[in-house]
Amino acid sequence: MPDVPHVDVLVVGGGPAGAACAAAARRAAPDADVLVVDRADFPRDKVCGDGVAPEALDVLAALGVDVAALTDGFPGVPRLRLTGPGGDVVERTTRRPSVVVPRAVLDGRLLDQVLAGGMCGGGVRFARHTVRSVTDRGDRVDVDGRWTASVVVGADGAESAVRRALGVPPNRADRLAVAIRGYAPEPPGQAGVQVVTTTDQRWPAYAWSFPIGDGRANVGYGELVSGGVTRAELVAGLHRLLPGVEPEGLRAHRLPLSTGHPRTPDGRVLLAGDARSLINPLTGEGIFYAVLSGALAGLAAVHGDRAGAVHRAMLARRLGGHLRSVRAASQLSRWPRLMDGVVRAAAADGAVFDDVVALGLADGRLTAGTLAATARRLR
Repeated sequence: MPDVPHVDVLVVGGGPAGAACAAAARRAAPDADVLVVDRADFPRDKVCGDGVAPEALDVLAALGVDVAALTDGFPGVPRLRLTGPGGDVVERTTRRPSVVVPRAVLDGRLLDQVLAGGMCGGGVRFARHTVRSVTDRGDRVDVDGRWTASVVVGADGAESAVRRALGVPPNRADRLAVAIRGYAPEPPGQAGVQVVTTTDQRWPAYAWSFPIGDGRANVGYGELVSGGVTRAELVAGLHRLLPGVEPEGLRAHRLPLSTGHPRTPDGRVLLAGDARSLINPLTGEGIFYAVLSGALAGLAAVHGDRAGAVHRAMLARRLGGHLRSVRAASQLSRWPRLMDGVVRAAAADGAVFDDVVALGLADGRLTAGTLAATARRLR
Protein backbone atom coordinates (compact mmCIF):
# COMPACT_ATOMS: atom_id res chain seq x y z
CA MET A 1 0.00 0.00 0.00
CA PRO A 2 2.49 2.64 -1.12
CA ASP A 3 -0.04 5.48 -1.16
CA VAL A 4 -1.35 4.85 2.36
CA PRO A 5 0.28 6.94 5.13
CA HIS A 6 2.13 4.92 7.76
CA VAL A 7 2.41 5.83 11.44
CA ASP A 8 4.30 4.18 14.26
CA VAL A 9 1.40 4.06 16.75
CA LEU A 10 -2.24 4.65 15.88
CA VAL A 11 -4.53 5.08 18.90
CA VAL A 12 -8.25 4.63 18.34
CA GLY A 13 -10.10 6.77 20.90
CA GLY A 14 -9.10 10.10 22.39
CA GLY A 15 -10.45 9.63 25.92
CA PRO A 16 -8.27 9.11 29.01
CA ALA A 17 -7.00 5.67 27.91
CA GLY A 18 -6.10 6.89 24.43
CA ALA A 19 -4.54 10.14 25.60
CA ALA A 20 -2.45 8.33 28.22
CA CYS A 21 -1.37 5.81 25.60
CA ALA A 22 -0.26 8.51 23.16
CA ALA A 23 1.73 10.34 25.84
CA ALA A 24 3.42 7.14 27.04
CA ALA A 25 4.28 6.05 23.50
CA ARG A 26 6.08 9.33 22.82
CA ARG A 27 7.92 9.19 26.13
CA ALA A 28 9.04 5.62 25.36
CA ALA A 29 10.10 6.51 21.80
CA PRO A 30 10.61 10.28 21.43
CA ASP A 31 10.87 10.02 17.63
CA ALA A 32 7.68 7.99 17.22
CA ASP A 33 4.90 9.29 15.00
CA VAL A 34 1.71 8.87 17.06
CA LEU A 35 -1.77 9.47 15.65
CA VAL A 36 -4.96 9.59 17.77
CA VAL A 37 -8.23 9.12 15.88
CA ASP A 38 -11.70 9.55 17.30
CA ARG A 39 -15.17 9.76 15.80
CA ALA A 40 -15.86 12.94 17.80
CA ASP A 41 -14.21 16.31 18.16
CA PHE A 42 -13.11 17.35 21.64
CA PRO A 43 -14.34 18.49 24.07
CA ARG A 44 -17.23 16.06 24.06
CA ASP A 45 -19.36 14.48 26.76
CA LYS A 46 -18.96 10.88 27.89
CA VAL A 47 -21.47 9.13 30.11
CA CYS A 48 -19.59 8.50 33.36
CA GLY A 49 -19.71 9.09 37.10
CA ASP A 50 -16.96 11.74 36.61
CA GLY A 51 -15.13 10.74 39.80
CA VAL A 52 -11.35 10.68 39.38
CA ALA A 53 -9.38 8.83 42.04
CA PRO A 54 -6.02 10.29 43.12
CA GLU A 55 -4.27 7.16 41.85
CA ALA A 56 -5.47 7.96 38.32
CA LEU A 57 -3.98 11.43 38.64
CA ASP A 58 -0.72 9.85 39.82
CA VAL A 59 -0.48 7.85 36.59
CA LEU A 60 -1.09 10.98 34.52
CA ALA A 61 1.41 13.03 36.53
CA ALA A 62 4.07 10.38 35.85
CA LEU A 63 3.45 10.94 32.13
CA GLY A 64 4.10 14.65 32.54
CA VAL A 65 0.47 15.79 32.64
CA ASP A 66 -0.14 19.06 34.49
CA VAL A 67 -2.68 17.64 36.92
CA ALA A 68 -3.39 21.04 38.50
CA ALA A 69 -4.42 22.42 35.10
CA LEU A 70 -6.41 19.26 34.37
CA THR A 71 -8.54 19.64 37.51
CA ASP A 72 -8.56 23.44 37.78
CA GLY A 73 -11.89 24.74 39.07
CA PHE A 74 -12.95 21.41 40.57
CA PRO A 75 -12.17 21.07 44.29
CA GLY A 76 -11.15 17.83 45.91
CA VAL A 77 -13.88 15.72 47.52
CA PRO A 78 -12.38 14.42 50.78
CA ARG A 79 -15.17 12.24 52.18
CA LEU A 80 -17.09 9.15 51.09
CA ARG A 81 -20.43 7.94 52.42
CA LEU A 82 -21.45 4.34 51.74
CA THR A 83 -24.86 2.92 52.58
CA GLY A 84 -25.18 -0.87 52.66
CA PRO A 85 -28.15 -2.83 51.33
CA GLY A 86 -29.53 -3.23 54.85
CA GLY A 87 -29.30 0.49 55.64
CA ASP A 88 -26.03 0.61 57.59
CA VAL A 89 -23.97 3.72 56.81
CA VAL A 90 -20.28 4.59 56.99
CA GLU A 91 -18.90 8.05 56.23
CA ARG A 92 -15.21 8.80 56.59
CA THR A 93 -12.46 10.95 55.15
CA THR A 94 -10.50 9.09 52.49
CA ARG A 95 -6.70 8.94 52.64
CA ARG A 96 -6.52 11.31 49.68
CA PRO A 97 -9.38 13.26 48.11
CA SER A 98 -10.88 12.35 44.77
CA VAL A 99 -11.97 15.02 42.32
CA VAL A 100 -15.14 15.11 40.25
CA VAL A 101 -14.54 16.60 36.78
CA PRO A 102 -17.21 16.27 34.07
CA ARG A 103 -15.88 14.25 31.18
CA ALA A 104 -16.87 17.07 28.82
CA VAL A 105 -14.08 18.99 30.56
CA LEU A 106 -11.60 16.31 31.64
CA ASP A 107 -11.17 14.51 28.32
CA GLY A 108 -10.74 17.69 26.30
CA ARG A 109 -8.20 19.15 28.71
CA LEU A 110 -6.19 15.94 28.80
CA LEU A 111 -6.11 15.45 25.04
CA ASP A 112 -5.21 19.11 24.52
CA GLN A 113 -2.19 18.70 26.80
CA VAL A 114 -1.04 15.60 24.94
CA LEU A 115 -1.45 17.22 21.52
CA ALA A 116 0.29 20.40 22.69
CA GLY A 117 3.36 18.25 23.24
CA GLY A 118 4.80 19.85 26.33
CA MET A 119 4.92 16.53 28.21
CA CYS A 120 6.20 14.37 25.36
CA GLY A 121 8.07 16.68 23.02
CA GLY A 122 5.33 16.90 20.40
CA GLY A 123 4.78 14.26 17.78
CA VAL A 124 1.16 13.39 18.66
CA ARG A 125 -1.45 14.26 16.04
CA PHE A 126 -5.25 13.99 15.99
CA ALA A 127 -7.70 13.11 13.22
CA ARG A 128 -11.46 12.83 13.35
CA HIS A 129 -12.41 9.49 11.87
CA THR A 130 -14.78 6.60 12.63
CA VAL A 131 -12.80 3.37 12.52
CA ARG A 132 -14.63 0.43 10.97
CA SER A 133 -11.98 -2.16 10.10
CA VAL A 134 -8.62 -3.11 11.59
CA THR A 135 -6.55 -5.85 9.95
CA ASP A 136 -3.26 -7.19 11.29
CA ARG A 137 -1.20 -8.08 8.21
CA GLY A 138 1.80 -9.41 10.12
CA ASP A 139 4.29 -6.66 9.35
CA ARG A 140 1.79 -3.82 9.77
CA VAL A 141 -1.82 -3.09 10.71
CA ASP A 142 -4.24 -1.70 8.15
CA VAL A 143 -6.93 0.70 9.42
CA ASP A 144 -9.81 1.24 6.98
CA GLY A 145 -7.38 1.30 4.07
CA ARG A 146 -6.60 4.85 5.15
CA TRP A 147 -3.54 4.29 7.34
CA THR A 148 -1.12 1.55 8.22
CA ALA A 149 0.56 1.42 11.59
CA SER A 150 3.26 -0.58 13.33
CA VAL A 151 0.92 -0.90 16.34
CA VAL A 152 -2.76 -0.05 16.84
CA VAL A 153 -4.25 0.50 20.30
CA GLY A 154 -8.00 0.22 20.72
CA ALA A 155 -9.00 2.70 23.42
CA ASP A 156 -12.43 3.19 21.89
CA GLY A 157 -14.70 2.28 24.76
CA ALA A 158 -17.34 -0.28 25.60
CA GLU A 159 -18.52 -0.64 21.99
CA SER A 160 -14.96 -0.94 20.66
CA ALA A 161 -14.62 -1.39 16.91
CA VAL A 162 -11.05 -2.57 17.43
CA ARG A 163 -12.20 -5.29 19.82
CA ARG A 164 -14.75 -6.50 17.27
CA ALA A 165 -12.06 -6.52 14.58
CA LEU A 166 -9.94 -8.78 16.78
CA GLY A 167 -12.85 -11.20 17.04
CA VAL A 168 -13.05 -10.77 20.81
CA PRO A 169 -16.67 -11.41 21.87
CA PRO A 170 -18.58 -9.00 24.12
CA ASN A 171 -18.95 -9.67 27.83
CA ARG A 172 -21.64 -12.03 29.00
CA ALA A 173 -24.72 -10.37 30.48
CA ASP A 174 -23.68 -11.28 34.04
CA ARG A 175 -20.35 -9.53 33.46
CA LEU A 176 -21.86 -6.41 31.97
CA ALA A 177 -23.56 -3.59 33.83
CA VAL A 178 -25.75 -0.75 32.60
CA ALA A 179 -26.05 2.63 34.27
CA ILE A 180 -27.93 5.87 33.75
CA ARG A 181 -26.41 9.25 34.57
CA GLY A 182 -27.50 12.88 34.74
CA TYR A 183 -26.76 16.14 36.55
CA ALA A 184 -28.83 17.61 39.36
CA PRO A 185 -28.55 20.34 42.00
CA GLU A 186 -26.27 19.16 44.77
CA PRO A 187 -28.39 17.70 47.59
CA PRO A 188 -28.30 19.64 50.88
CA GLY A 189 -25.45 18.63 53.16
CA GLN A 190 -23.48 16.78 50.48
CA ALA A 191 -20.69 19.30 49.87
CA GLY A 192 -17.35 17.50 49.90
CA VAL A 193 -18.92 14.02 50.14
CA GLN A 194 -19.21 11.33 47.48
CA VAL A 195 -22.34 9.29 48.17
CA VAL A 196 -22.80 5.64 47.16
CA THR A 197 -26.06 3.96 48.17
CA THR A 198 -26.76 0.27 47.65
CA THR A 199 -30.02 -1.63 47.96
CA ASP A 200 -31.19 -5.22 48.34
CA GLN A 201 -33.89 -4.53 45.75
CA ARG A 202 -32.75 -5.84 42.35
CA TRP A 203 -29.41 -6.65 43.99
CA PRO A 204 -26.64 -5.97 43.08
CA ALA A 205 -27.48 -2.36 42.33
CA TYR A 206 -26.40 1.04 43.57
CA ALA A 207 -26.88 4.77 43.08
CA TRP A 208 -24.34 7.55 43.37
CA SER A 209 -24.21 11.29 43.84
CA PHE A 210 -20.84 12.97 43.33
CA PRO A 211 -20.58 16.74 43.94
CA ILE A 212 -18.82 18.69 41.20
CA GLY A 213 -18.21 21.80 43.29
CA ASP A 214 -20.30 24.23 41.28
CA GLY A 215 -23.62 23.51 43.01
CA ARG A 216 -24.33 20.45 40.86
CA ALA A 217 -23.81 16.74 41.36
CA ASN A 218 -23.30 13.87 38.95
CA VAL A 219 -26.02 11.37 39.88
CA GLY A 220 -26.76 7.92 38.53
CA TYR A 221 -27.92 4.37 39.09
CA GLY A 222 -26.70 1.03 37.71
CA GLU A 223 -27.12 -2.73 37.88
CA LEU A 224 -26.22 -5.88 35.96
CA VAL A 225 -27.57 -6.38 32.44
CA SER A 226 -28.41 -9.98 33.37
CA GLY A 227 -31.20 -8.65 35.59
CA GLY A 228 -33.11 -7.59 32.47
CA VAL A 229 -33.32 -3.97 33.56
CA THR A 230 -35.10 -1.42 31.37
CA ARG A 231 -34.49 2.31 31.09
CA ALA A 232 -37.67 2.96 33.07
CA GLU A 233 -36.41 0.69 35.86
CA LEU A 234 -33.05 2.47 35.89
CA VAL A 235 -34.82 5.80 36.34
CA ALA A 236 -37.07 4.32 39.04
CA GLY A 237 -34.03 2.92 40.87
CA LEU A 238 -32.35 6.32 40.77
CA HIS A 239 -35.39 8.01 42.27
CA ARG A 240 -35.83 5.26 44.87
CA LEU A 241 -32.27 5.53 46.20
CA LEU A 242 -31.86 9.28 45.74
CA PRO A 243 -35.31 10.61 46.62
CA GLY A 244 -35.98 14.21 45.68
CA VAL A 245 -33.22 14.31 43.06
CA GLU A 246 -34.46 15.43 39.64
CA PRO A 247 -31.56 15.10 37.19
CA GLU A 248 -31.32 16.54 33.71
CA GLY A 249 -29.63 15.02 30.69
CA LEU A 250 -30.14 11.39 31.68
CA ARG A 251 -28.17 9.06 29.42
CA ALA A 252 -27.49 5.34 29.75
CA HIS A 253 -24.31 3.43 28.99
CA ARG A 254 -22.93 -0.09 29.28
CA LEU A 255 -20.04 -1.08 31.54
CA PRO A 256 -17.98 -4.15 30.53
CA LEU A 257 -16.76 -5.40 33.90
CA SER A 258 -13.27 -6.67 34.62
CA THR A 259 -14.72 -10.03 35.69
CA GLY A 260 -15.14 -10.59 31.94
CA HIS A 261 -11.92 -9.06 30.66
CA PRO A 262 -10.65 -11.09 27.70
CA ARG A 263 -7.31 -12.63 26.85
CA THR A 264 -6.37 -10.69 23.74
CA PRO A 265 -4.14 -12.09 21.00
CA ASP A 266 -0.45 -11.42 20.70
CA GLY A 267 0.67 -9.10 17.97
CA ARG A 268 0.34 -5.52 16.89
CA VAL A 269 -3.22 -4.74 18.06
CA LEU A 270 -3.85 -3.91 21.74
CA LEU A 271 -6.87 -3.01 23.84
CA ALA A 272 -7.01 -0.60 26.78
CA GLY A 273 -9.62 0.73 29.20
CA ASP A 274 -13.27 -0.09 28.61
CA ALA A 275 -12.39 -1.81 25.33
CA ARG A 276 -10.49 -4.38 27.39
CA SER A 277 -13.36 -4.72 29.90
CA LEU A 278 -11.46 -2.90 32.61
CA ILE A 279 -14.33 -1.61 34.74
CA ASN A 280 -14.35 -2.29 38.47
CA PRO A 281 -17.32 -4.65 39.12
CA LEU A 282 -17.78 -3.33 42.67
CA THR A 283 -18.04 0.38 41.87
CA GLY A 284 -18.20 0.85 38.10
CA GLU A 285 -14.98 2.90 38.31
CA GLY A 286 -12.97 2.89 35.10
CA ILE A 287 -10.81 6.01 34.78
CA PHE A 288 -7.94 4.62 36.88
CA TYR A 289 -7.91 1.41 34.85
CA ALA A 290 -8.18 3.44 31.63
CA VAL A 291 -5.18 5.67 32.18
CA LEU A 292 -3.06 2.86 33.63
CA SER A 293 -3.81 0.33 30.87
CA GLY A 294 -3.46 3.07 28.25
CA ALA A 295 -0.08 4.15 29.58
CA LEU A 296 1.13 0.55 29.63
CA ALA A 297 -0.12 0.09 26.06
CA GLY A 298 1.93 3.10 24.99
CA LEU A 299 5.03 1.60 26.59
CA ALA A 300 4.34 -1.79 24.98
CA ALA A 301 3.78 -0.26 21.54
CA VAL A 302 7.52 0.16 20.93
CA HIS A 303 7.83 -3.65 20.84
CA GLY A 304 6.14 -4.00 17.43
CA ASP A 305 4.87 -7.50 16.72
CA ARG A 306 5.47 -8.44 20.39
CA ALA A 307 3.41 -5.53 21.70
CA GLY A 308 0.36 -7.62 22.59
CA ALA A 309 2.33 -10.10 24.68
CA VAL A 310 4.33 -7.35 26.35
CA HIS A 311 1.18 -5.39 27.23
CA ARG A 312 -0.50 -8.46 28.70
CA ALA A 313 2.55 -9.18 30.87
CA MET A 314 2.69 -5.56 32.04
CA LEU A 315 -0.97 -5.61 33.03
CA ALA A 316 -0.55 -8.92 34.86
CA ARG A 317 2.34 -7.53 36.89
CA ARG A 318 0.61 -4.26 37.69
CA LEU A 319 -3.01 -5.32 38.13
CA GLY A 320 -3.10 -9.12 38.31
CA GLY A 321 -3.35 -9.42 42.09
CA HIS A 322 -5.84 -6.59 42.31
CA LEU A 323 -8.10 -8.04 39.60
CA ARG A 324 -8.10 -11.41 41.36
CA SER A 325 -9.12 -9.65 44.57
CA VAL A 326 -11.88 -7.73 42.81
CA ARG A 327 -13.17 -10.91 41.20
CA ALA A 328 -13.32 -12.65 44.57
CA ALA A 329 -14.97 -9.63 46.21
CA SER A 330 -17.50 -9.49 43.39
CA GLN A 331 -18.42 -13.12 44.01
CA LEU A 332 -18.78 -12.50 47.74
CA SER A 333 -20.87 -9.39 47.15
CA ARG A 334 -23.66 -11.50 45.70
CA TRP A 335 -24.89 -11.83 49.28
CA PRO A 336 -26.21 -8.50 50.61
CA ARG A 337 -25.61 -9.68 54.17
CA LEU A 338 -21.88 -9.76 53.51
CA MET A 339 -21.98 -6.23 52.14
CA ASP A 340 -23.75 -5.09 55.30
CA GLY A 341 -20.91 -6.65 57.28
CA VAL A 342 -18.36 -4.76 55.19
CA VAL A 343 -20.11 -1.44 55.85
CA ARG A 344 -20.30 -2.09 59.61
CA ALA A 345 -16.64 -3.13 59.69
CA ALA A 346 -15.62 0.00 57.77
CA ALA A 347 -17.61 2.16 60.16
CA ALA A 348 -15.80 0.59 63.12
CA ASP A 349 -12.27 0.52 61.66
CA GLY A 350 -10.64 3.17 59.48
CA ALA A 351 -8.15 0.64 58.11
CA VAL A 352 -11.01 -1.47 56.75
CA PHE A 353 -12.57 1.65 55.22
CA ASP A 354 -9.27 2.47 53.50
CA ASP A 355 -9.01 -1.09 52.16
CA VAL A 356 -12.53 -0.94 50.75
CA VAL A 357 -11.88 2.41 49.04
CA ALA A 358 -8.61 1.19 47.51
CA LEU A 359 -10.27 -1.99 46.26
CA GLY A 360 -13.13 -0.08 44.68
CA LEU A 361 -11.37 2.97 43.26
CA ALA A 362 -7.75 2.00 42.63
CA ASP A 363 -5.61 -1.16 42.80
CA GLY A 364 -6.16 -2.36 46.37
CA ARG A 365 -6.31 -5.97 47.53
CA LEU A 366 -8.85 -7.97 49.50
CA THR A 367 -6.92 -8.22 52.76
CA ALA A 368 -7.17 -10.82 55.48
CA GLY A 369 -7.81 -8.05 58.01
CA THR A 370 -10.81 -6.76 56.12
CA LEU A 371 -12.23 -10.27 55.67
CA ALA A 372 -11.82 -11.01 59.37
CA ALA A 373 -13.37 -7.67 60.41
CA THR A 374 -16.31 -8.31 58.09
CA ALA A 375 -16.86 -11.78 59.50
CA ARG A 376 -16.99 -10.34 63.03
CA ARG A 377 -19.65 -7.85 61.98
CA LEU A 378 -22.03 -10.34 60.36
CA ARG A 379 -25.41 -10.68 61.98
